[in-house]
Formats: sequence, structure tokens, C-alpha cells
Amino acid sequence: MKKVILIVCLLMIGLSSEAQKKNKNAKLSIEVDGVCMMCKKRIEKAALNTKGVKFAVWSVKTHLLSLIIDERKTDKKTIQKNIAAVGHDTKGIKAKDHVYNEIDPCCKYRDQKVVDDHKKEGGR
Repeated sequence: MKKVILIVCLLMIGLSSEAQKKNKNAKLSIEVDGVCMMCKKRIEKAALNTKGVKFAVWSVKTHLLSLIIDERKTDKKTIQKNIAAVGHDTKGIKAKDHVYNEIDPCCKYRDQKVVDDHKKEGGR
């Protein structure tokens, strides 16, 4: 009887660890603040420089960063930290003020006048 219980326990452990495997081609989206094509380049570069990010495209119009990642190597929070480190806010992590202040004046997405100017121009 002890052997049967042991075998059942081992099978359950094996099945639960199988279910927890990380996806090597996981899709996810992150909302990232920005206003122009310079922002797009900076955001995508920060994401792609994150180990485990295979694909990254940010939309100026929707502010969504679409990603394909290897969950064995990275996670959403790590990517958000790397994007914040180059001056862009995400829903989860805000860029530090001194980093934000270093980005080009054209990219000051926290300034409503800059945002409005980009809307008039249709983005850059």
C-alpha cells in the first residue's frame, strides 16, 4: 500500500511540474507611454535588448508593445524595468524623473502640449 501511495504521489508531482513549464514563445502586450517614432525606436530597442525577448513592436497609435518572449529567460516585470530605464512609463513601472528628463524634448509624453502637437501632426 505504501508503494502505491508513493507511486501516485510521484505521478502527481510529475504532472504538476509538467503543467508549470514555461512557454518559449509566449505572447504578451504591455502598455507603454510615448508619442513618436523616436519613442518607438527607443521602446523596441529596450525590449529587444532584454534577454529572452524575440519580437517587439510598439504602436504609436495604441501605445501597445506586442511581444513574443521566452518565459524561461524573462518576464513582464523585467521588460517593464528595461523600458522604464530608457525613460518610458508602463502601467506597472514609471520611469525615474531624471531618466525621463534626458529623453528628447519631442518625446516628452508627460507634457500635454507635446502630446497635442503630435496629434495635430499625426506623429513623427
